[in-house]
Amino acid sequence: MNPLIRFFRTKIYTAVFLLVVILLIGIAGYKIISGYSWVDAIYMTVITMTTVGFGEVVALDDTSKIFTIFLILASVVIVGYALSIITEYILSKNNIEELKHKKMQKKIDSFKNHVVICGYGRNGKQAARKLSAHNKQFVIIEKNKDIEERLQMDRVPYVIGNANEDEVLNLAGVNRASCFISALPNDADNLFVVLSARQLNSKINIISRASSESSYDKLKFAGANNVILPDKIGGDHMASLVVVPGLMEFIDNLSIVGKSNINIEEVAVEKLFNTKRERTIKDLDLRRKTGCTVIGYKDENGEYIVNPEAELRLAANSKIIVLGRPEQIEALNSEYDID
Repeated sequence: MNPLIRFFRTKIYTAVFLLVVILLIGIAGYKIISGYSWVDAIYMTVITMTTVGFGEVVALDDTSKIFTIFLILASVVIVGYALSIITEYILSKNNIEELKHKKMQKKIDSFKNHVVICGYGRNGKQAARKLSAHNKQFVIIEKNKDIEERLQMDRVPYVIGNANEDEVLNLAGVNRASCFISALPNDADNLFVVLSARQLNSKINIISRASSESSYDKLKFAGANNVILPDKIGGDHMASLVVVPGLMEFIDNLSIVGKSNINIEEVAVEKLFNTKRERTIKDLDLRRKTGCTVIGYKDENGEYIVNPEAELRLAANSKIIVLGRPEQIEALNSEYDID
């Protein structure tokens, strides 16, 4: 908890304690000094502390009047103190929230080649978990302010606003981002957001969610590099569990999201060796050095080769896909200082 908020809460507890004490003193005083019933004593104490100006229940004698003067003076000081503390706390809390947002925006402004995720529903949250597991910088754009508390609990950088507005996209750093994920539940919203993101950054890689197959071509035409149909993927996955259950269970284990459960890594060859000198997969000898196995190759034109030969020559601007246990992936990252 913020030290300033903790400080104000301590003062508020003190103010409430003093209010309760003065209330009890007033009730006991009127009961003992004036001989009021408990109800009348409570009534007299409350109207005296709040200075509403109502008349006393029974005419007061001199002793009761002196006690009432003391109660009024003490109540004015204590109630005034309590009101000032509560008001100051409310104003300070607003200022603290504003400072938090400014600090977060400053952090977002420092991001470069990050990922922008539009929408923090089921798909957006899952994407954020996966990126976090791979230590990728990302920013969430969420229109629903009610979700802000969940975003704060998950400790992810975010921008509250409508992604249809260019100003909000700029706050998330779309112009500096390398990838944009539009995970909104409505296809029309995704279409508009994809158009806006493509207009602000012509080189950004855009991945969009789609609910219906009829939206696929429209989103591609709008500028999405990839369009994902979660319902279709879910149906295919369930059917595959019937046809090849063992294989699908194995693939699911490869996709576990967690800080220590990354099984697959895509690595640019430039991080592995100097591409001025041509090398093969066999030359890298990753199996011996890290325990990882090369299961795929993506050439400079974006074409994939599954289970490439050991003698395959690695071209500049290409990538390899490696498979390994979490500790082997970690060894790979450490060996070649892969971010």
